[in-house]
Amino acid sequence: MSKFLIVGLGNIGMEYAGTRHNIGFEVADAIALKNGVSFRSDRLADIAETKYRGKQLIIIKPTTYMNLSGKAVKYWLDKEKIQPSNMLVILDDLALPLSKLRLRPSGSDAGHNGLKSIQAMINSVDYPRLRFGIGNNYPKGMQADFVLGKWFKEEIPVVLRKIEKCVEVVESFAHIGIERTMNEVNKLEFPL
Repeated sequence: MSKFLIVGLGNIGMEYAGTRHNIGFEVADAIALKNGVSFRSDRLADIAETKYRGKQLIIIKPTTYMNLSGKAVKYWLDKEKIQPSNMLVILDDLALPLSKLRLRPSGSDAGHNGLKSIQAMINSVDYPRLRFGIGNNYPKGMQADFVLGKWFKEEIPVVLRKIEKCVEVVESFAHIGIERTMNEVNKLEFPL
């Protein structure tokens, strides 16, 4: 049976719950909820396991904080003997508008500390990532406050639709592969 590591990036702790930077955790929670599975605490991550169309999905939320996400990713890739091409990292992206999702098979960290850590630990940029656009609607010098802030009330309906779509993207990625999934996802728009 093919195995996939699904990595939702975020920061542990109640003060980070519901923030833009924790959208990876929210998508991971939505996958678990849809499949009726729960997370358990394990080495460097909270982990849940499920199956989708004969594929095993191992879903992790690193408990290492964003800047050290690579430690958890490397551990679980090695432990489960999963190739980076069978991993999907879900993260927030300031460079994308809220109306967009972007699926890529590889690429730069684009300044994202979670991706920097993963890249350093697995010594590669060749792993799939699903970027959840959060926009850049903040005053100069307020980037950290924006990223670690809660969604604006008017954004929440779009965020919820995108989380639901992300769950479908994960299933499609595992079932039909990244190329065909990318063709569908990258052209989607989620207007406010």
